Amino acid sequence: MRARTTSCAELRRAAAGTSAPLDMALRRPPRLRLYARLPDFFLLLLFRGCLIGAVNLKSSNRTPVVQEFGSVELSCIITDSQTSDPRIEWKKIQNGETTYVFFDNKIQGVLVGRAEILGKTSLKIWNVTRTDSALYRCEVVARNDRKEIDEIMIELTVQVKPVTPVCRVPKAVPVGKMATLHCQESEGHPRPHYSWYRNDVPLPTDSRANPRFRNSSFHLNSETGTLVFSAVHKDDSGRYYCIASNDAGSARCEEQEMEVYDLNIGGIIGGVLVVLAVLALITLGICCAYRRGYFINSKQDGESYKNPGKADGVNYIRTDEEVIFSKPGNPGEPSRKNSVPPWKLCGSPRKISE
Repeated sequence: MRARTTSCAELRRAAAGTSAPLDMALRRPPRLRLYARLPDFFLLLLFRGCLIGAVNLKSSNRTPVVQEFGSVELSCIITDSQTSDPRIEWKKIQNGETTYVFFDNKIQGVLVGRAEILGKTSLKIWNVTRTDSALYRCEVVARNDRKEIDEIMIELTVQVKPVTPVCRVPKAVPVGKMATLHCQESEGHPRPHYSWYRNDVPLPTDSRANPRFRNSSFHLNSETGTLVFSAVHKDDSGRYYCIASNDAGSARCEEQEMEVYDLNIGGIIGGVLVVLAVLALITLGICCAYRRGYFINSKQDGESYKNPGKADGVNYIRTDEEVIFSKPGNPGEPSRKNSVPPWKLCGSPRKISE
């Protein structure tokens, strides 16, 4: 071991120029003549062998991906170290918080009961859930090495298959009106992409991009799942459904029918006129009934102003119209009967208290 250390020191001094020139260095020690004949590649390997006493880590996969409820190995391998029993720690970094998952030679926190150390430093997790998606840091402390500490970061991604999305499709839309179809799914991870189908035919994100849909005017947002028709056409009628998909799988909602119908302007106007006429007749009837006294409360014995009682202390007199109809017209004067407006034919009595 001492002879190897001396050789490495000589090589470092020769490369750095701290001793005599390189050719003189090669002539002095006989062993360096052999090194001089070696290609540069082998010389670099020898220099690398001189870099002892520093702990170094590597990983076979720094971005593992696993589906929910599966198992995964977080690889952390010690490549160089002079310490036989280094201290190993694993930490989880999520939402700005750092917690231990392996410390003091024990599994910690949420991984208790479903994780273990493989080999010397790697961490295996089984029955993973979506909450396990995070950054994990492997830290090694080697007290006997010149460089005592090294660490490596591993990003774990847990994929979750989408569940059945919720779809909302309008049942009937008049021609030329705007229509919006919604598709939403909240369980999938990473966030799913959405696609819409009409009569089992996939719809493009923009109807103008496909000549097959030249009679339509819609736009599909694959990130939010909304399908918007700026003005529906008769050809847009059909059965619609949505599919939410990510790398873990896909799910679709049930088909829903959307009908596009023609708007009958003439029929709508005629219906409105009929309703207005009926309302006018009802209003006129109520007015006449009110003026004729049908809505005036009467005594329990049926008395009214036409049959006044004697006990209420009230005298009823006739209205001007009743007086006119009861008196014969004067000769030479036109009869005032014909001059009474029609809406006053339903005269109401006037009540005068003594």
